[in-house]
Amino acid sequence: MSKVQIDAAPRSDFGKGAARQLRRDGRVPAVVYGGDIEVQHVSLPGHELMLALKKAQVILEVNVGGDALSVAPRQVQKDPVRGDLEHVDLIVLSAQEVRERLVVGAAVAKAEKLAAEEELDTVTLVMAVRELLDEGLDTDEALAKAVENVREQMAAQAAAAAQAAAAEEAAEASEAADEAGAAEVGDSGESSDEG
Repeated sequence: MSKVQIDAAPRSDFGKGAARQLRRDGRVPAVVYGGDIEVQHVSLPGHELMLALKKAQVILEVNVGGDALSVAPRQVQKDPVRGDLEHVDLIVLSAQEVRERLVVGAAVAKAEKLAAEEELDTVTLVMAVRELLDEGLDTDEALAKAVENVREQMAAQAAAAAQAAAAEEAAEASEAADEAGAAEVGDSGESSDEG
């Protein structure tokens, strides 16, 4: 579901100057490693890469010198002020890891849509779905159970908030009654002194 094809250009120049020149040209320096391949230094088109990295559980199909590799971002470095991509480490994925990422990516997309429809907290629902997928449930079971769990959490939070509000009201009423009782005692004490 979240597979993006992107062309990579091999690079042989290293250092700050070479990296800055790549960025000025709209490209991002990257390193591809993992699996049984040798570490490869490449550059990727900056805008395409930025858009791809916004997708949940993205899998990049990187074409490096005629070879297509399925990779995932391992580490993404951004400029702290502008937010531009500065460097990306990409890890090669096995066929099983690709399938798992696709399943999780599809489940996350469904969870986000369902959260909007059901007016549930998106982050909480997505986290619950991921946990249930890790436990071995299939996507539909994980979504159904996650929605149920999030609704129970919301109901428990609402009940706790109502109970806390009721306790606060009772405390305020008790305090007001104590103040009224003290005022009455004070008034009766003043009248007895006058007599």
